[in-house]
Amino acid sequence: MFDGLRNAMNKFWNGDKTLAETDPEFVELFSNFAYDEVINEPGANHPDLDDATRAMAILATLIGCQGIDEYALMLPVALDAGVTPIETKEIVYQAVAYLGVGRVLPFLKATNDIFEARNIALPLAPQSTTTPKNRAEAGEQAQIDIFGEHMRGFAQSGPAETRHINKWLAGNCFGDYYTRGGLDHRRREMITLCYLAAQGGCEPQLVAHAGANLKVGNEKTLLIAVVSQCMPYIGYPRTLNAIRCINEAAAKAAEA
Repeated sequence: MFDGLRNAMNKFWNGDKTLAETDPEFVELFSNFAYDEVINEPGANHPDLDDATRAMAILATLIGCQGIDEYALMLPVALDAGVTPIETKEIVYQAVAYLGVGRVLPFLKATNDIFEARNIALPLAPQSTTTPKNRAEAGEQAQIDIFGEHMRGFAQSGPAETRHINKWLAGNCFGDYYTRGGLDHRRREMITLCYLAAQGGCEPQLVAHAGANLKVGNEKTLLIAVVSQCMPYIGYPRTLNAIRCINEAAAKAAEA
């Protein structure tokens, strides 16, 4: 899979020249590390981390760190690796709940441009499973399924002045996005972990979603492997922060 990324990196244009022409040493050292050493490191792999899952994690990470140029290189490779157009769109759509539309809209445009270049007809098949009337109830049920029974009634909880945020989390974040088709809860929680790890400054939420990943079946070793695979795109500090959060969530789960 990563031979395609290596080739794309070589051909990436830097003004009127390619990176292979302007920065051959950098392209070689980065490509050898990210597209060979990282993907072949036993400690950074897991039986559930096939090429398509790895590609989904990297796409979500690139949205999280605002790596639009690398995203444009990665998406064709991800599609060739088995990530479907619907899965791709769901990764982009769900990112709005965690990054806001201001940071996600360029990725939606880039996705559409790449789809059209590959003759993928738009719009894709609808994936919504809720209506305005049942989205809040369905979102609460998704929260319960992912985080546990203590989420029942969450939308009506908390201080009065911020209770509307809890209502929006249930109805919008979970009711509008997590109830959609295309990705199951395990995949959605995995990509959420990637959004949060990549943007940084979200450590409380990262601990919570690491715990949710464990609850839906994404074991600790898988989460560490996912973050390890995404390290070349977000750097060591955010990677180490993410691993600390995963360890904290695992410790809490062991005490429960």
